[in-house]
Amino acid sequence: MPYFEGSGGTSLFSTDWGQGKPVVFVAGAWLSSAMWEFQMLPLSERGLRCVAFDKRGHGRSDWVGHGYDYDTLADDLAALLDHLDLRDVTLVAHSMGGGEVIRYLSRHGYGRVSRVALTGATAPLLVRTADNPEGLDRNVFDLSTADRTRDRPRWMAQNSQAFFATHLGNTISTEPMEWTLRQCLDCSAKAAVEVIRTGCCTDLRKEAAALQVPTLIIHGDADVSAPLALCGRRLSRLVPDNRYKEYAHAGHGLFITHAEQVNQDLLDFIADTPDTTGTTIRPAQGS
Repeated sequence: MPYFEGSGGTSLFSTDWGQGKPVVFVAGAWLSSAMWEFQMLPLSERGLRCVAFDKRGHGRSDWVGHGYDYDTLADDLAALLDHLDLRDVTLVAHSMGGGEVIRYLSRHGYGRVSRVALTGATAPLLVRTADNPEGLDRNVFDLSTADRTRDRPRWMAQNSQAFFATHLGNTISTEPMEWTLRQCLDCSAKAAVEVIRTGCCTDLRKEAAALQVPTLIIHGDADVSAPLALCGRRLSRLVPDNRYKEYAHAGHGLFITHAEQVNQDLLDFIADTPDTTGTTIRPAQGS
């Protein structure tokens, strides 16, 4: 069945393709499991089992009015892994999904997870604090939230070019841009506000520095949603065992504009790192 019970009895939708070692994809804010289409299909055809789910308040999952903190979201992820009894998992996250994965590992441990890939992650801390002076002013997030809430469709449309960094020559047609926009609107207004508050204001620095599995960090140098200096490069300095990939001219939507590069880096990373039994994973070559 495509539905499972998350934290507090919330009904969550999941997708499960292929057979082999499991790769679990965790979407970013506003996006559903559909965002991973250009990763899940090719990787499932290369001998991997690809699983994704809609975050609470997003897509086909329950549009509940609570539970958008990282603890609850991490518990939802734990419920999925338990429901499918997945082991030796590769967790692949985008945007605030990176925070969900980091919190999952600090909260639930490493019994089911062999490695992690963070793509365009908003971790470890975006907002400015006394001990994070290089962060962004909280007013920036509050003003953006107010502007977006007044007219979400218009705000999303106006920011779609920056999301994909098309001004730097990234090729993407109008149709996938509109498809992504529809996904972003297919989440509740409550979720749209709350996940951003969680993603911008949660301090994950200590948890990122304590990660105990091989970690692939992929980040675009033109990412305006997760600024490179605050996110990708900082994670590369914090996470103990990491492989860092910086994509020139890539924006936050690199899962589409740079899909082939992302997929190859994921395949190489999975093949080169052992699972929790010490066995190296070598995905079968597809035709």
